[in-house]
Amino acid sequence: MTVTADPDRPLVERTLAGEIEAFEDLVSRHRDVVYRVAARVVGREAAQDVSQDAFLRAFHKLPDFKGQSPFRSWLLRITHNTALNTLARRVPEPVGVSTDIESAHPAPPTERPPVDTIEEGERRRRLELKLGELRPEHRAVLVLRDLEELSYDEIADVTGTPLGSVKGRLHRARGEMIDILRHNTYDWDLPRG
Repeated sequence: MTVTADPDRPLVERTLAGEIEAFEDLVSRHRDVVYRVAARVVGREAAQDVSQDAFLRAFHKLPDFKGQSPFRSWLLRITHNTALNTLARRVPEPVGVSTDIESAHPAPPTERPPVDTIEEGERRRRLELKLGELRPEHRAVLVLRDLEELSYDEIADVTGTPLGSVKGRLHRARGEMIDILRHNTYDWDLPRG
């Protein structure tokens, strides 16, 4: 199946024609999501390196891009694989705590009581810690589906796994996350299973 409505397709074609500025536009368009996915898989400390490596790989592999899926999905597949390769090369350790991975794309200011903002930030920090306890393949599908809101088909394309495997991993990831959170009910108020 060829995707004809890919908004990135003109930039890809211009890049392939030698227009480097078009690739810079692609980087600008996708930098935030690439960083967020990388940060949630490898941690904030290594996310910038993984992001740069993913964009460099995408640039060099761009002639192989067939357009059978959107450029964004193809780029996130490269990011996902680069992040997993980075994890495989290092000694296992928990993903670093991030006070705000969303800082690459900050939310607009709101008029909320300061205590709510502090509590939300603390919950976000604790959630990042708990997310780091998941296995990398589970963490990846959970991040792509529940945080980046990709469809199951897009996740299958990004991770290079069959659709059924994506659904199975996501189910196991959610179950694993619930178990992790249940062991810390003080933070999450979840009933014991």
